[in-house]
Amino acid sequence: MLILAATPIGNLGDASRRLVDALGAAEVIAAEDTRTTQRLLAALGIENRPRLIALHDHNEKQKAAEIVALAAERDVLLLSDAGMPAVSDPGYGVVTEAAARGVLVTVIPGPSAVLTALAVSGLPTDRFTFEGFAPRKPGERRSLFSSLRDESRTMVFFEAPARVAATLSAMAEAFGVDRRAAVCRELTKLHEEVARGSLAELGEWAAPGVRGECVIVVAGAEARRVPLEVAVAQVLERTAAGERMKDACGQVALVTGHSSRELYQAALAAR
Repeated sequence: MLILAATPIGNLGDASRRLVDALGAAEVIAAEDTRTTQRLLAALGIENRPRLIALHDHNEKQKAAEIVALAAERDVLLLSDAGMPAVSDPGYGVVTEAAARGVLVTVIPGPSAVLTALAVSGLPTDRFTFEGFAPRKPGERRSLFSSLRDESRTMVFFEAPARVAATLSAMAEAFGVDRRAAVCRELTKLHEEVARGSLAELGEWAAPGVRGECVIVVAGAEARRVPLEVAVAQVLERTAAGERMKDACGQVALVTGHSSRELYQAALAAR
């Protein structure tokens, strides 16, 4: 079978017993960086020396079939450098190939930078969306944030330390300077830090430079109550495009301040 195994995102003490046992018994490991995996084995005191296959963004399409073919015959462990494979890391393509070929896929759960940052951010955790890394090009970044301006769920982003200040500035421009956010730096490591505040305040905090791996968590937009007739028009536009009335009302309710039931009844009457 194919086994997706979560590895520590900083603190080695977070390596689960299941992970240590699996690493000790593995014959084949597909790893984002084989050098990182070798260091992990050494740090955990594991003497096993499995076959290591490099699996990264540039070769996943080519390697997926080979790895799945091996997993059809024996257990293959799939690791990213840190956290859960396939979440902004290699692995998705291999899982897709395994599912298509009927090869069993399972998980050794463990650390996740996404969930760790969300939990410590101090922002709503009941509904959230993970957006991965923001685009590097300023124009593409502005376009993404503009499309997320009315997103009501808490948003989680990964970002490289050198781009945190620029990303926070672009977020403030798109979401408003008062939108609440948190920058979670070096999670589970010695110098872990969580900076909380408005996007404007965090932009000032990040201006001198930020070091270490970062996760940015941004509060969702508050529902803006718009005139009922405008909201109903949005619902009817969605249903005309083929969306179910119930689904359309639910989505429009998130950004207009009207209840889904109110919109449903009004839209029926307007038909």
